[in-house]
Amino acid sequence: MTSTTWSLVQYSTGGDEVRLGFSADGLVRSAPAELAGLDTMTVLQDWSRYKALLTDLDVDALPVVEDATLLAPLTYPNTVLCAGVNYYDHAEEMGTARPNPAAEPFFFLKSPTTTITGHDTNIAIYDDGRSRVDWEAELGVVIGEECTGVSPDEAARYIAGYVVANDISDRGVFHRDGAVFPAFEWDWVGHKSQNSFCPIGPGIVPAWHVPDPHALKIRLDVNGTVKQDSDTSQMVTNVYQLISAASRIMTLAPGDVILTGTPAGVGMPRQDFLHDGDVVTVEIEGIGTLTNTIVLK
Repeated sequence: MTSTTWSLVQYSTGGDEVRLGFSADGLVRSAPAELAGLDTMTVLQDWSRYKALLTDLDVDALPVVEDATLLAPLTYPNTVLCAGVNYYDHAEEMGTARPNPAAEPFFFLKSPTTTITGHDTNIAIYDDGRSRVDWEAELGVVIGEECTGVSPDEAARYIAGYVVANDISDRGVFHRDGAVFPAFEWDWVGHKSQNSFCPIGPGIVPAWHVPDPHALKIRLDVNGTVKQDSDTSQMVTNVYQLISAASRIMTLAPGDVILTGTPAGVGMPRQDFLHDGDVVTVEIEGIGTLTNTIVLK
């Protein structure tokens, strides 16, 4: 097994073709012959086969792609499932009751094909006086094998890897006045599934390079000003418990992404929101750095 920590990426070289590659030490390298012509979803859909090749891969021996432009590392999963209020420090800043780790986690969905975008891309927001767009740095878990009803002790074997994510949220459209019924007061689609509201990247770090997903520093800044600075030990429901709980609701498929919640430091409690031209950077220790720029629609 190579000692170099790498991530699985997708890139282009100026055309429309999506190519599979590897990123390590700031360089993008092309895939070996055995993976030529594949994309990330194809590899994940046969993860048990390709895992053996990847664990023994000498990434440093692969050719460097000088003109590579990184794309979203995963296009597109069947499901993007998100855990709500899953950090103790975030629950405290939002004024909620202290979460009970024994309780079932709360999940919501993002639309995969409309929300997912990659590193160094723009996120377009409305300038309509109503939208109030917030950031949420998150660790994303990428599923490598189909699973249904697994226990927390079994969950690790179904993980392909981890990715940096930003659960962009429009707080301004979340609540609807005059709903016909109280259950319809909350607009999760408008809140979470606007175009490009789930940047992920730059790549997927395989699980064997992440000894403990609950011991990673997680940090977000806007225009260089630190907003979130915490670590994944603050999770209420850990990665394995989230997979177990999610797999009791639905069958998880290869490539599915679970966002594991955000720590303290979001803009909502301070009414501090994103604006045209803002540059948002999320960094997770050992996983990578994800940067996006806010523009107006």
